[in-house]
Amino acid sequence: MKFYQSLNWISVALAVTAIAFGVSQANAQDAGTRVAVVNSEKVFNESNLAKAMQTRLQNEFTKRQNDLRDSAQKIQTAAEKLDRDGAVMAEAERVRRQRELADQDRELQRKQREFTEDLNQRTFEERAKIAEKANAVLRQIAEQRKLDVIVQEAAFVSPKADITDDVIKALNSQK
Repeated sequence: MKFYQSLNWISVALAVTAIAFGVSQANAQDAGTRVAVVNSEKVFNESNLAKAMQTRLQNEFTKRQNDLRDSAQKIQTAAEKLDRDGAVMAEAERVRRQRELADQDRELQRKQREFTEDLNQRTFEERAKIAEKANAVLRQIAEQRKLDVIVQEAAFVSPKADITDDVIKALNSQK
């Protein structure tokens, strides 16, 4: 008997929840909630600010990247030479050169890690600047169009709800 009573209470609770959910949905629809969607990755890739950021980062890091590539090539060349000449050189000399190569390789890997960390940090800093400006533009657009909610990265977007191109245009018109 208790089993049926608890099932009855569960049924009542589910019915009340369903009614409450339906009422809240109806209220949201009656209120005319206006929603727009923005694709932030498109903003970060296609706006003039993003293109300028990519150019700045490329100018800032190209020399280090080229130096790392040159160092890697020198180590590769030295390793190939050691492989060719290793059979005819003295054991002590071969071991010394192997250690030198290992040390150079470790140093190169350390520099590559530092390069990657620095590049990631600078990219993060630059993207934060763009995000700050984009958020200001989003607030302006929301006020102008009387939007209640702006969503980023939706699974599906109707073209009439997508404001990404408008955000990019507004960012591009800023100095």
